[in-house]
Amino acid sequence: MRRLVIESHPTNSMIPALDEDDLAVLMHDIQENGLLQPIVLDPAGRILDGRGRMGACERLRIEPVFVTYEGTGTDIYSLSVNLKRRSFSKGVCAMITVKARANLGFEACPDSGQEARPDSGQDACPDSGHTVREIEEQLGVARAVIGRANVVWRYAPELVDSVISGDIGLDRAYETAREKKAQTDSAEAQLAKLRSADPALADRVAEGELTLPGAWAELKARQEEELRQRRVATNLLCETLPSLAQVRGTNAFSLYDPDLAPPGRAVTREVIENAASALAEAAAVWEERDLP
Repeated sequence: MRRLVIESHPTNSMIPALDEDDLAVLMHDIQENGLLQPIVLDPAGRILDGRGRMGACERLRIEPVFVTYEGTGTDIYSLSVNLKRRSFSKGVCAMITVKARANLGFEACPDSGQEARPDSGQDACPDSGHTVREIEEQLGVARAVIGRANVVWRYAPELVDSVISGDIGLDRAYETAREKKAQTDSAEAQLAKLRSADPALADRVAEGELTLPGAWAELKARQEEELRQRRVATNLLCETLPSLAQVRGTNAFSLYDPDLAPPGRAVTREVIENAASALAEAAAVWEERDLP
């Protein structure tokens, strides 16, 4: 038998390959009884079902038998026939389903029972239009379990293959993903709060120029400096203007003696003009701020 190189359908390639023990059992069955189930291809000639049988036939040097699946929903068909035949747990089935669907560009939305391509707003799958409810019915996997797998896919993608391989249970992976989701939600809330306080800083965080803690630290330092400047300005005005107001109506101006003025603090016409301008500026600001 010549070796055939046949590509697997993208969804079929998500199904874990048979281990050596299971493959040996399959080879023995094919050797004893022949290939009872043909290898199913999609119209493009890719394997939808029978990757293990294909491998067993190659090792046994038996010519495989092929049929072409002519129905709709090739991805759901591939998931359905493979996951039902294999003894995967519900968690593994859900994780394989979510990974396969996501790799096709769709994301499960368990709250609505739909699956949508995030960047297009579409509700249907590319070749089937199956919803999460239909996946639940065909594969026997509850939407709640698919929903947990979807949370793992989104927030703890590094655990996806470990769930599929059985190294970690879906429930344990889901708890880790929930913690990361909470952290992400908290970070998003903090970023929204920062954007309200300082949009420019929030943009720098979004662009990766600043970390969120770093941005809050910079904002706090800036606010503290602004408070310091307000305190200095307030003390200066409170020391200067009330004293000047007390001079009004007295004979202090006629008694002024430039020879007695402290060094560097003599009152000149320029100083008086600047003081008058400063008072006019103060009056305008007080009116604008509606201060008493």
